[in-house]
Amino acid sequence: ATLVSKANAGGDKEGVQDAICQAIVVGLVFAMLGSCFLLFQPNMVLKSVLKDGAPALEYALPYLFIRSFAFLPSMLTLIGFSAFRGVLDPLTPMKISLFANLFNAILDPILIFPLGLGVTGAALATLAAEIISGSIFFYMMAKRKMISWSKLFSLPKWEKLEPLVRGGAALQLRNFALNLTFIAVTRVTQSLDEAGIAAAAHAMSIQVFQLGGIVLLALSTVAQIVVPNRMVETVDPITKKKTGGPLSAKSAVNRLMSWGLVLGILLGALQIGVLPLLHKSSPLPEVREAAKMPSYLASIYQVINGLVFIGEGVMIGTGSFLQLSLSTLVATCATLLALNKFPLKYGLTGVWMSFGVFNTIRLLGVWLHQTKNGPLARRNLEKTQ
Repeated sequence: ATLVSKANAGGDKEGVQDAICQAIVVGLVFAMLGSCFLLFQPNMVLKSVLKDGAPALEYALPYLFIRSFAFLPSMLTLIGFSAFRGVLDPLTPMKISLFANLFNAILDPILIFPLGLGVTGAALATLAAEIISGSIFFYMMAKRKMISWSKLFSLPKWEKLEPLVRGGAALQLRNFALNLTFIAVTRVTQSLDEAGIAAAAHAMSIQVFQLGGIVLLALSTVAQIVVPNRMVETVDPITKKKTGGPLSAKSAVNRLMSWGLVLGILLGALQIGVLPLLHKSSPLPEVREAAKMPSYLASIYQVINGLVFIGEGVMIGTGSFLQLSLSTLVATCATLLALNKFPLKYGLTGVWMSFGVFNTIRLLGVWLHQTKNGPLARRNLEKTQ
């Protein structure tokens, strides 16, 4: 999205095509590797989350087998979503995502219950929705000439591919750290009890977290689009008035961070207010009791999330991929240490305390980027003036 956004801000249609086509080529390679790994080594993947002989393995293996075919359509969806964001068109991805999710929501219960496919049916419904989503995104990009068939089937030049590969490699390091964190959280949660109460309470707490988290993640996406657009200085051919540039981008970042803090506080307060209603979603009193404190923590963390999500969106927008990845990696290491200590004493609440460690260190990384070493930090802006 960052490369597309910069090219689009400068009016470079060829640059937009180059960025999208190169992303599809690289994405195709990673999708093939990912699919092969899941197809031929499913047990290795599942062992990272489930213990040997866990009852869930019976359902997880066929589910993972079917989902392994979703790498390519998911990659096309991700690239399409980022491409349309980069050209400042968030409406098209919303329509495509809405259609695909409605299709999934309708097909899910049909395959699971009347046809009796159970978990396998859920996997098939999700795979079908992802194929539809990826296909529509590809069609829309071709229709709007955002991709070129000749560029898709030609070997890209290294000087054009290098920014994508370097940025992608750094972001893959970040994705590895994020996935490692969530896998560790899932594994620790699964090991808290054999009855599944902790796992059910954790799922309920995640739902509470996502109530506000989705809104704040959307603002992170906005930052990824707005910041690179604002960083490009343009001159109106008629009025000769200059717009954009580093100072304009810095002003946008300050406004976004302020909105992140305000929304984080409001959404956290709203979540605390509706917790009694959310906890009624489980008929089991022991699950509701186990989810109580983690749900409060999930609500309080929204204050941090508002700053972290937008701040990391700014880091992506400025191309500070490596710093973002290293910040996430440090946060992951601290979280793994916390997961070895807190859950032993506090149970599921300790798992969510570890989440607090994770996001607090990410917030420190955002602070360092915006005040010390990022391209929009005050002292670096003064050097450019």
